[in-house]
Amino acid sequence: MGVTLKEPTFTSVKEERLHLKQRLASAFRLFSKFGFDEGVAGHITARDPEKRDHFWVNPFGMHFSQIKASDLLLVNHDGEVVEGDLPVNRAAFAIHSQIHAARPDVISAAHAHSVYGKTWSSLGRLLDPLTQDACAFYQDHGLFDDYTGVVNDTSEGARIAAALKNYKAVILQNHGLLTVGKTVDETAWWFITMERTCQAQLMAEAAGNPISINDESAKTAFSEVGTSKAGWFQFQPLWHRIAKEQPDLLD
Repeated sequence: MGVTLKEPTFTSVKEERLHLKQRLASAFRLFSKFGFDEGVAGHITARDPEKRDHFWVNPFGMHFSQIKASDLLLVNHDGEVVEGDLPVNRAAFAIHSQIHAARPDVISAAHAHSVYGKTWSSLGRLLDPLTQDACAFYQDHGLFDDYTGVVNDTSEGARIAAALKNYKAVILQNHGLLTVGKTVDETAWWFITMERTCQAQLMAEAAGNPISINDESAKTAFSEVGTSKAGWFQFQPLWHRIAKEQPDLLD
């Protein structure tokens, strides 16, 4: 399992679907490893390569650390489980169905109640370009500033999708982070690095008055670290690590 610099190509829908599901399972395992699990909260989805109005998602109540590719549910945009025996998280359907519908370019979306993401979200602010890594989100993330409770209705999901706009991420005030991408790999990486960016800014502001990167330099850094390709590639070492450590996720 060597390092690759190119995104894979597929000879069939079946092959692409298996790849998608295995990457999705790996993202859940990594989220668990990084502590992005809070009870039954959190979900990552991936649009099916053939049934474009269907997406794969984690079963409600299954711990991220135990999810295998074969455990994933296929859900249509009416909230019906088409493949799988376990229930789907209602909030996952309410949010992700609307994001996938509003953003045809999005293959995957991730949301979890990670500690630093939800802490930062309580401030109701966008992230500042304090570090090179933070520049991945420079002028490319939004804020949903109207928390009204647990998301159970698609109308709330539609409002979140509207706040996401064409960005790669949105901060859900008093709730947490949500990221999207053209691959599962990219989406998972954006969430991981956004969580760490929240942590870095919280620490920097606790220590003093952090200095932001200027606009021109932030845009230059964004062009290097904020692209879809960069997001996909940054995930590859994590994929190789988790697939080697926990090969049962591929089942």
